[in-house]
Amino acid sequence: MLAGRSVLITGGTGSFGRHMVDYALEQGCQRIRIFSRDEAKQDEMRRQYTNDSLQFYIGDVRLRDSVDHAMRGIDFVFHAAALKQVPSCEFFPLEAVRTNVLGSMNVVESALAHGVERVVCLSTDKAVLPVNAMGMTKALMEKAVQAVSRDSSCRSTVISCVRYGNVMYSRGSVIPLFVGQIIDGGPLTVTEPSMTRFMMSLPEAIELVQFAFDNAQPGDVFVRKAPACTIGDLAEALLKILNADNPISIIGRRHGEKLYETLATSEELRRAEDMGQFWRIPADTRGLNYSLYFTEGDAGVTEIEDYTSHSTTRLVGDELRALLLRLPELKAALDGHRRREDSA
Repeated sequence: MLAGRSVLITGGTGSFGRHMVDYALEQGCQRIRIFSRDEAKQDEMRRQYTNDSLQFYIGDVRLRDSVDHAMRGIDFVFHAAALKQVPSCEFFPLEAVRTNVLGSMNVVESALAHGVERVVCLSTDKAVLPVNAMGMTKALMEKAVQAVSRDSSCRSTVISCVRYGNVMYSRGSVIPLFVGQIIDGGPLTVTEPSMTRFMMSLPEAIELVQFAFDNAQPGDVFVRKAPACTIGDLAEALLKILNADNPISIIGRRHGEKLYETLATSEELRRAEDMGQFWRIPADTRGLNYSLYFTEGDAGVTEIEDYTSHSTTRLVGDELRALLLRLPELKAALDGHRRREDSA
């Protein structure tokens, strides 16, 4: 479906954006428009790819005019631009609102105005039962997308969301932090060893987005079933892979962190369609009939558990190390570490 078409990737210079560019090139996209605020990263990508299919647009999703400029002539949109760091969103919550909620609506409304066929918006497990500003703003983004999708006049553009957990070795994630600490010889700073997180690779994130792109109805949220591990087991696995004996320093949970994450609530799973490796969670179709919210319930919801990183398949030992060793970034770091040891 992407072959010969024009796509816009907001936040296109980030970890997901770069992998999405590679995927779009493999699929034969005619035009790939990369939209972001970071001119240095855009220049780096321009020199890295030297491909005429790529077009680089400097802009900010907070500004509707700059979004409109990038949206012209686009068939499909992959919306990845966001403020993602939990601590920064905690200290500057209104900035998170401006980017993650209002900026996302600029993208959605611009796509509607320009007759875009499909929009996939990236969300996070932190949007489910959120306890921090980043998760709250992503949850509001999902709600706003679904509210727009309920409007029959907007249904010529199919807008959906995907929701996933930690992407392994993405920028700012814990695995490159641990690897760097191991190589530097310092202690591994573990917040809480029993804390669990979903584990997903960037290629699996792309597969989730492509599945949503191919199967979405307006307002759908797609979730990929994923294994999880504890942060303590992850640290021990990386130490073993790198043949290191760095100490582990327990620093305690940081502000705004959960002990475990949730990808789908029992209420969502009650109406979800199981599609094998994925769940399709349709938009809540209740209209402005308030009795459906206040006087009528659904006893069946209590029979289903939330889908959390505590309740999913838990990876330990050899299984966890095998998963980590499939990461090309970790393989590169391991090779570099071995070369430095050999030359020492």
